[in-house]
Amino acid sequence: MSTKIQPITRSRSLATPAHQLRKLTGAGSVTLFGLLILLAFLLPLGYMSVTSLKSLKQIQDPHSQFLPSSPVTVDYAGKQLPLLNVPMPDGSVRQLALLTAGREDSQFLDPANLEAEPIQWVGRWRVLEAVYKTDPTYDNFPLAWNQIKFGLLFRNTFIIAISGTIGTLLSSIVVAYGFARFRIPGINVIFLVLMATIILPSEVTLIPTYVFFRLIGWGGTWWPLIIPHFFANAYNVFLLRQYFRGIPKDLDEAAAIDGASPLRILLNVIIPQSWPALTAVAMFHFFFAWNDFFKPLVYLQGREELYPISVALTQFNNIYATQPGMLMAAAIMAIALPVVIFFLAQRQFMQGIVITGVDK
Repeated sequence: MSTKIQPITRSRSLATPAHQLRKLTGAGSVTLFGLLILLAFLLPLGYMSVTSLKSLKQIQDPHSQFLPSSPVTVDYAGKQLPLLNVPMPDGSVRQLALLTAGREDSQFLDPANLEAEPIQWVGRWRVLEAVYKTDPTYDNFPLAWNQIKFGLLFRNTFIIAISGTIGTLLSSIVVAYGFARFRIPGINVIFLVLMATIILPSEVTLIPTYVFFRLIGWGGTWWPLIIPHFFANAYNVFLLRQYFRGIPKDLDEAAAIDGASPLRILLNVIIPQSWPALTAVAMFHFFFAWNDFFKPLVYLQGREELYPISVALTQFNNIYATQPGMLMAAAIMAIALPVVIFFLAQRQFMQGIVITGVDK
C-alpha cells in the first residue's frame, strides 16, 4: 500500500496580515518622507505668501503671529482700548479692555458690558498678552503693481520668453529630427560635439558675444535675448532626439511609400506624436527666459523701458527694501503666470520628461 504525501503549504490567511502591515508601514514611511521634503520645499513660498498679506505695522510688531494678525481693540468713548488676556484671582483668564494703565495697578473694562464699573487689577499690565485677530491686507498688491509698472514688465517679459520659445522649438525640432532619422557619415561625432557644448560655461562666450552684438548694433535691444535661441540648444536637441527615436520608423516608411517628403513626415507624423516632449522643451525654455536675469541686465543696461520682470524686481528690491510686504507681493505676481502654466501643462510636461529620459 502506498501513501500519498501531501505538500505542506503555508496558510495565506496567516501571512497576509503581516505582509500587508509591512507594506502599509513602508508606503506610509515613504509618503511621510515625501511630505516632509515637499513641506521644506514649500516653506519659502508659504512665508512669501503670508508676508505679502501683512502690513508694515504687522511685520514690525514683535508680538505678531505667523499669520497676518492685528491686536484687537475696543471702541470706548472715541478711544481704541487694547484687549488683553488678564489673569483673575480665581485662576481664570478674562479678555478685558485696558482703560487706565498704571505702574502696579490698572483699570479694565469688560468688553461685553462697557457701561459697568471698571475692574481694578493689581499687577504690571505690560506683561499681559494682547489678543490678536487674523487681519490680512491686500493693499500690497495694488501698491506694488503701480510702483513697479507690472503691465509693462509683463509685456516685455512675455515677448522675450514667447519669441525665444518659438525659436527654440523650431530649431531644436529640425536638428533633433536630423540626428534621429538621417544616417549621415560622422553624425555620431557631430552629436558628441554638440553635447560637449553643454560643459562650456556661458561666461566664456559672454564677452565675445557681447562685443559682436554691439558691433552689429543690437546693443540695448531684445535681439541678443531672442535670436540666439533660433539656433538649437544641446539640452533641447537631446530631449527631442530621444523622443523621436522612440517613434517607430514604420510610420516614416509608410508615409514615404505614400509619397511624403522628409519635411512632410516631420510635420504630419513626428510632431503630432511628440507633444509631451515639445511641451517639456517649451516649458523649460519659457521658464528659463522668464527668470533670466544676467543677460537682460548686460544687454539692456540703461533701457529701463525694455527691462523684464527679473531685472525690474531687483531695482524694486533696492528701493523698497524696508517694505517686505510689497516685495513679497511683487514676487508672487512675478511667478504667478509660470505657476499657472506649469499646473495647466504638468501632465504632458512630466510625460515628456519621463519618456525622453529613457533611450528606447
